[in-house]
Amino acid sequence: SLYVSEYFSQSAQKLSFYSWYGNAKLFHFHVPEDTVLLRWLLQASRGKGPECTSMEITVHFRHGAPPVINPLGTRFPANATVRPSYNISITLSSAVQNTTFVNVTSPAAGDWFIAAHLPEAAGRIEVKGFSTPCPYMFQADMFVLRLTDMPVLEPGVPTPHTVVSPAKPLHVKVFVPKHAAGMWFRLSRCITSEQRACAVRVLLGSITLPQSFQRSLTCTGSTNCSLALDSPPWEKWLQIMVESLGTANASVSVEMLASFTVCRPGSTSSFLNFISLNQSQAGARPGAAGSSAPAAGGAPRNASGQRSSCLQSQPVVREDLDVVSVRYRLLNGPSVPVNSLSPSLLLLNLNTGMDSGGSLVVNLLLNKTSVSLANATVAACVSAASPVLSLNATQNCSTAFSQGYPLSVSTSSAEAMLIVLYPQTDDWFLSLQLLCPKGQGDCTSAEAKVTVFAYLTPCFNDCGPYGQCSLLRRHGYLYAGCSCKAGWGGWSCTDDTKAQTVGTQNLATLLLTLSNLMFLPAIAVAVHRFYLVEASVYTYTMFFSTFYHACDQPGVAVMCIMDYDALQYCDFLGSVVSIWVTILCMARLKKILKYVLFILGTLLIAMSLQLDRRGVWNMMGPCLFALLIMVTAWVHHGAKRRHCYPSSWKRWVFYLLPGITLAFIAISVYAFMETNENYYYTHSIWHVLVACSVAFLLPPRDKHKKPWAWSQKLTCRYQICQNDREELYAVT
Repeated sequence: SLYVSEYFSQSAQKLSFYSWYGNAKLFHFHVPEDTVLLRWLLQASRGKGPECTSMEITVHFRHGAPPVINPLGTRFPANATVRPSYNISITLSSAVQNTTFVNVTSPAAGDWFIAAHLPEAAGRIEVKGFSTPCPYMFQADMFVLRLTDMPVLEPGVPTPHTVVSPAKPLHVKVFVPKHAAGMWFRLSRCITSEQRACAVRVLLGSITLPQSFQRSLTCTGSTNCSLALDSPPWEKWLQIMVESLGTANASVSVEMLASFTVCRPGSTSSFLNFISLNQSQAGARPGAAGSSAPAAGGAPRNASGQRSSCLQSQPVVREDLDVVSVRYRLLNGPSVPVNSLSPSLLLLNLNTGMDSGGSLVVNLLLNKTSVSLANATVAACVSAASPVLSLNATQNCSTAFSQGYPLSVSTSSAEAMLIVLYPQTDDWFLSLQLLCPKGQGDCTSAEAKVTVFAYLTPCFNDCGPYGQCSLLRRHGYLYAGCSCKAGWGGWSCTDDTKAQTVGTQNLATLLLTLSNLMFLPAIAVAVHRFYLVEASVYTYTMFFSTFYHACDQPGVAVMCIMDYDALQYCDFLGSVVSIWVTILCMARLKKILKYVLFILGTLLIAMSLQLDRRGVWNMMGPCLFALLIMVTAWVHHGAKRRHCYPSSWKRWVFYLLPGITLAFIAISVYAFMETNENYYYTHSIWHVLVACSVAFLLPPRDKHKKPWAWSQKLTCRYQICQNDREELYAVT
């Protein structure tokens, strides 16, 4: 046999601490057909700085779809199918790099996914640039060993083969036809090259993670050994591996036979139904009434044929709506006739390669008036690759190499729902059959009507009122995840274990919005001291900060007066510009120079915020530059007057020192104390401290400016402004 090795690699990704599925880094690989060995090379590394500590990286594997993980231990939505993912842990302790190998023998062909993440996030809100987080990198490479000339086992034909040695197992494959109800495998005439009784082990099927349904058969001696399988995967190659359990230098000769039992589906008249559907949509035309007559007359004639067949296939149309959004429409109407003789089968096509990143939802609704027998139950199974053709009361829903998902409806419980999270890329089948209790009359003539609603959605229920459905991308592959808010958690944001109450949400909104009213004293002080431009900036900041936080709330207490992104930009711009104009006002520059710096600084701040809205230097840069200007101006004033500036000790004790203290406390709260849990009151404290510090730091008005005296100005109707030039040239 000729083996070919292939290597696939993807670029490394920086890992994140886990809080929702978007924090997990996804790797997508495609395993080719006839692969006999798959080896993953997992490389994890961390930085060398002092901030880097020992860390445990969790890596999840799954075939066919992204792995369904739950590192936080939250609840999944009701009626959702959850099967634990296969995962390993990689520890980065003293070593900077860790290399791990994972081997999979006889892997299933198709899509394979790897998801890696760090432990649960601490919930601390870090200001970008204040601290340097440790980079943890992860890279996954894939090696495959593929057999180029794998022998094909022809169904129904006994074929001799030879196992050369225990170190070189025999690999063959057989193609499973469509509508195969069962498979029978037989191994006979097993003898070694030393003419002794042989011992071999036969493995049927491929390994899939997290669950593998590979069948094993051990044959000893010259007797025949066989294995029967129900519902093998349709229209797929099935690998068979034979291993010798004998001595190392002895070959083994065997004869293998594979045969299939094919199920004859009932007639569905799907082509005629499709024509009639198009005619009903296009409207009446000449000959339309005559053309629909054969379809109507053909239904009674096909009824006996459908009951004598092993399944009744219902025609289903796949309708693509959007990315990871599909609706399935039955051509014969939403109601499916179900009897007890043979199951009714619906094909749900999810094999495009882009459907595994959402949630498959199947909803069944029983028409109670259609069931003639009391206590009758309609059993249903949703399975991938092959349908369940024999439904019984045990509701096992297992096929040859997979485990399906059971459903049931009855007169006492007429509705059932199933949610398959991240369904694997394959053909999915919905099987329905009527089950009658013993002694309840003639079950063969009974029939039930079940309305079927099936669709693929990015996020189930759109993540609910406390979540946001986000479309994620890894190269060209798209998948969806829910980002929860207001303390809600879970896959679809349905876990209310840590959820905030409505009262807490209202309190958070009131604190974050009403705390901005503390800018009113600063505005009043600025107006009183004739700093009208500064007062306008504070008013702008107070307004947009109030409505930005009213729109930014995660719960039900939300009000947005404009687009969220616009409100956020205006809030950030107003905050930085308020600090800029306050420090420049303290510098006591000439008016023309001060206003030029106001405008120029505002334009530069607007540009920097557009480039990086959350960068720490967007705030620290203007602050430091304004402080440099202020210190230079104060030194110039002090040197000119030959004493310290400001000269009054009362100004330092009662205004500057309290204002500087409040500003430093505000920066400390903003940079080091905010978390997701305490954000609503720590950020409110930030609002209050900043607004109060502005009121303390604003300098007194110019000496030649008189306080506002509206009564005096209104009595002098012919003169609105005071002429300062007379004072400048007055002789004393």
